[in-house]
Amino acid sequence: MPIRVSLGSVPAQYREVEAEINSLVSPEFSKKDVLRSFIKKSKLRDEKLDQIWELLQLADDHVSSDQLFAALALVGWAQQGRDLSLELFDNQASGLPTVYLGTSSHLRYCDLFRTDTIEVEVVPEKKGLFMKHVEYLISSKRFDSTVNRRYNDFVALYDVLLNRFPYRLIPKLPPKRMIVGASASLLLGAGEGQFIEERRRSLRRWLALVARHPTISTDPTLHYFLTAPVDDLQYKIREVFRRVPDEFATSEFAVAKDLVPADCTSEFAISREQIKVILQGVTHIKQIAENFAARSHAYADDMGELANQLNKLAAEPGGSSAWATGGNNTWSNMKKGFNLISKELTTMSARASSLAQCEESEVCERLNVLVDVLAGHKDLCERVEKGVANDHQKALAKMLALKRRQMQGVLRGSDAESVEVLEQRMLAQESMIASVELRTAFSLHCVHMET
Repeated sequence: MPIRVSLGSVPAQYREVEAEINSLVSPEFSKKDVLRSFIKKSKLRDEKLDQIWELLQLADDHVSSDQLFAALALVGWAQQGRDLSLELFDNQASGLPTVYLGTSSHLRYCDLFRTDTIEVEVVPEKKGLFMKHVEYLISSKRFDSTVNRRYNDFVALYDVLLNRFPYRLIPKLPPKRMIVGASASLLLGAGEGQFIEERRRSLRRWLALVARHPTISTDPTLHYFLTAPVDDLQYKIREVFRRVPDEFATSEFAVAKDLVPADCTSEFAISREQIKVILQGVTHIKQIAENFAARSHAYADDMGELANQLNKLAAEPGGSSAWATGGNNTWSNMKKGFNLISKELTTMSARASSLAQCEESEVCERLNVLVDVLAGHKDLCERVEKGVANDHQKALAKMLALKRRQMQGVLRGSDAESVEVLEQRMLAQESMIASVELRTAFSLHCVHMET
């Protein structure tokens, strides 16, 4: 009997996969061949794949939309650890499962770039009555929002995201320079402006990486940070999202050990060492590029100063002294030459300054992004290696606390609705959360995706 899929229950992801499959069909590769190659990306074991093909009963190379959607649904249910049968299609009202098809290698930088455009600018006037602090004007094209945030607000967001996504790549924030026991004049020197500008660029890179992350970008915590018109967000965001469970406790892929290949431990170690070597090399290249930019700035400054001094000589108001020139017009001719040379040097200075800015904004900034990502991967591997057991205990503690609140009847609309939804999902997956083996497998699956 052919499988019928309710069109109303088909996720948008299924239609995107269908469109991609149709675009790859050719005289050499039938739709069935392309579908088979796509399903192999699911990382399911061979016996599960054989069971899916047996249930589909594809007689020839033609694959209908119903059959394609059914294949994706069966893959999704298999990844959730459910027993496969045609009876699963009897209850389509609850929706069909999300499917994981291989790694995130199909993503392209341009696709991630279009997710959001983040701008971070320094508010000109410092805030605060006694302890002055810098505020940043943050705009998000995706949410069409503009908000003011302090550095401590970024720290709060970082902490909340790290608790929510312990197995995702979240780069570290730039440092907050603290001056203890030093003269206040240090804050007013020329170095302060440079430090604030460097930190602004670092915060923009950090927020852009987070806002364009395929998983983190959909989290309500990020939406709250980019849109909530509140003061002292560092306290409010911790209050609203303090009980949010981590990703493992709510992910539909948490139970799917089949997503993790048998050699995942060795692959984890190999990729970790490989990226560590790449990080060292790129960091050194970035330092060299910064030296290039610094030399270009110094060259531009020197050319500008040389042009300035020649201009002063060319504008020397005294006439030609017979004592100094011997009665000839050499000095007058030299002043004309100084004027011409100074114009050329001014042009050279402007070009060198433009080159230095280009080296900083294009070369150094892109290398900084790469270093941020690679260093974030290094930190991720360390968290996974050291923190799975600790994360497991924290998740169990949250589960017990949640059940106590539920028994006391206090879990009723005190926080944001999104938090309550995540908590209810955590309750539904209680038995799965209790398995540290599944948590370990899920953490390695996430590292695989991030890598």
